[in-house]
Amino acid sequence: MAFVVTDNCIKCKFTDCVDVCPVDCFHEGPEFLVIDPNECIDCTLCEPECPANAIYAEDDVPDDQKKFIQINADLAVIWPAITEVQPPLPNADEWNGKPNKYELIQKS
Repeated sequence: MAFVVTDNCIKCKFTDCVDVCPVDCFHEGPEFLVIDPNECIDCTLCEPECPANAIYAEDDVPDDQKKFIQINADLAVIWPAITEVQPPLPNADEWNGKPNKYELIQKS
């Protein structure tokens, strides 16, 4: 079981989670992060570090966010790994908590 980054990370991209990850399983896209399920060791360190509460254990992903399990797996092979904390996106605090941001993902 891996951890999964869900909708609330989109347009926020806080990277506090990256700092605590012992295996560098996070990958960075233009507007959010994903977790590589093949690299994640289920250490649980990232979940409490996320200021947007966007990270869940795969078994705990809310039903309306289940599509993010596959999204994380698909985008982790495309996007580069991120290993250092970066500033959040501009207006991250304004986007934090806004629902239904899936359509804003730039998948390339």
